Amino acid sequence: MFLLLRHTVGLASITTVHPSLHPKCISHEAYIEPFAPSNIMMPIKCEAELLGNEKIAGDTWRITLSAPALARGAGPGQFVMVKGGKGANPPLWRRPFSIHQVIDNERIQLLIKAVGTGSEFIVSRRPGETLSLVGPLGRGFTLPEHAENICVIGGGVGAAPLFYLTSQLLARSTKPDTIKVFLGGATAADIQVLEKDFSGLGAVVLVATDDGSAGHHGLVTELLFHDLDPAMQWRVYSCGPQPMMKSVARYCLDKNWPCQVSLETLMACGISACLGCVVRGTGQTDLDGGGPYLHVCKEGPVFGAGEIRWET
Repeated sequence: MFLLLRHTVGLASITTVHPSLHPKCISHEAYIEPFAPSNIMMPIKCEAELLGNEKIAGDTWRITLSAPALARGAGPGQFVMVKGGKGANPPLWRRPFSIHQVIDNERIQLLIKAVGTGSEFIVSRRPGETLSLVGPLGRGFTLPEHAENICVIGGGVGAAPLFYLTSQLLARSTKPDTIKVFLGGATAADIQVLEKDFSGLGAVVLVATDDGSAGHHGLVTELLFHDLDPAMQWRVYSCGPQPMMKSVARYCLDKNWPCQVSLETLMACGISACLGCVVRGTGQTDLDGGGPYLHVCKEGPVFGAGEIRWET
């Protein structure tokens, strides 16, 4: 999913993790990352063993990897870069994938839509094989101390980072019935497994499909606008197609509801060394009077709805 130029930000630092500290991550090496706040784990590079590979929809797979060193520092909304090939001529760039779930601080799950050479290579791996990962990367979701009156809305494979987020929100909530998950897909088959999984966490789940084969017949945003009481103060989290998030962001800004969005863009490096993932922010710069350029891989992928210039 992601190119290569240099946009200098901060200083580079090197983190080395000794393999003996993390026996289940087969190998580690130093990885260069621009300066990051001390409360964010510096990314590592590791060979992670594939433990499971499950097809959950037509071209969508969920893979489970043993990566304890990475899992222990991963937060909801962060992502990993996965090498999409081996041998003499592997694809040049790694592929970015949101962390779908962290299990027992030992394993991570990724939700992958096979759409090209790199992703098809990844989903074709079998248990016992390894994949090269770099992560955790990026700025994840900010969680409230006490979670209630929460709306989580995902479209298609954009629901990937929202599962880990929802599990952490429910862990902070004494009122799980006030945490609502809205899932949208083209057909019932696209979201059937995810609907079951989110419901299994204990959240209230509502679905919408383009063809009407499950739940609301239409856009998932229509379902959200109809279901949420506008007189209440909701906290909203969203990931999915750009038009969906744009609609959600504008609605929340109009209602003065806090809203965080996880953006999906093309990306090559994952560490802000390239300009492949930049989006326009709000505010003004001296360059052209428009908003600043933001790296989705570093300043994001999670942003406040008001940080993004949605009309560009």
